[in-house]
Amino acid sequence: MTTNHEHETEPTFFSAPPCLIAGSASRRLTQRIADLGRFKQVGVELTRFPDTEMHVRLVESVRGHDAFIIQSTCAPVNEHLVELLILIDTLSRASAGRITAIIPYYGYARQDRKSTGREPITAKLVANLISAAGANRVLAIDLHSPAIQGFFDIGMDHPTAIPLLANALRGKIPPDSVVVSPDTGGVKRADFFAKLLHLPIAILHKRRGDGENVEIAAVIGDVRDRTPIIVDDIIATGGTILEAVETLLRAGARPDVRVAATHGVFAGKAAQRLAHPAITQIVVTDTIETPTALREALPRLEVVSIAQLLGDAITRLHNGQSLSALFTVNGAPPI
Repeated sequence: MTTNHEHETEPTFFSAPPCLIAGSASRRLTQRIADLGRFKQVGVELTRFPDTEMHVRLVESVRGHDAFIIQSTCAPVNEHLVELLILIDTLSRASAGRITAIIPYYGYARQDRKSTGREPITAKLVANLISAAGANRVLAIDLHSPAIQGFFDIGMDHPTAIPLLANALRGKIPPDSVVVSPDTGGVKRADFFAKLLHLPIAILHKRRGDGENVEIAAVIGDVRDRTPIIVDDIIATGGTILEAVETLLRAGARPDVRVAATHGVFAGKAAQRLAHPAITQIVVTDTIETPTALREALPRLEVVSIAQLLGDAITRLHNGQSLSALFTVNGAPPI
């Protein structure tokens, strides 16, 4: 005679359903993903000791489950990065079957090389930390440089939100619009965006003075009497966008500028700079949660959700399916 207990087997990450763990930077996004995909969320108790050290505890078992942590490493960057590492370690010690760190916005991505002597390559350091903490795989949206994928010695996936941004503008822009890359490094991104909307492309040649100030030395392409759509991966302080807008206006573009970017960091004086009267629409995704005060300060701001994109990625990863559909459009890679 057997008992029910004798029939029980330890679940594996192939059989146990996927579960989501929300980092404090991405709670709303995680909830959207859970609602759309009907994924289970595992609760997290995050407390602090008097010296501000974090303490994390999962409220239920994740043994054998395919676990997906969702945490953008946005401001405060170091706090959210350390929280991500602690969550990974917690899942590892709780015997999760497989741990995937979904980092919608990958902080430190702009420090991906040494531009002068005696500098770190912090994007690589962060990759090492995530691997050392125990992650089996990482997924990030629109890395500042696709080369960062090579910094990881574990699986790394890099889907793009550019089609979502293009769809948000489709049907709302004049047919004689022009897609503008604010610097030469973003040409492939802007070209992909332009192909999706069947528009021409122009390029701005940028020189950066410091972290906030930029100088645009040349406009490559025809922007006169056209509606510009500035496409970038990150809006940080808004300095690049402001200089691009003023340069385009001097070159004869219409004072009807649209701005599309995956990551709305909106640091420093960004809200003030983006309130420029010629900017009539700003579209970003929810890789970073947009504070209510910023939405009120920028009524032209529209936030597009990546929840469905990430939900599809989670389902495919859990089922061992290819992610190619998330990386290609009409059979061709975007960038």
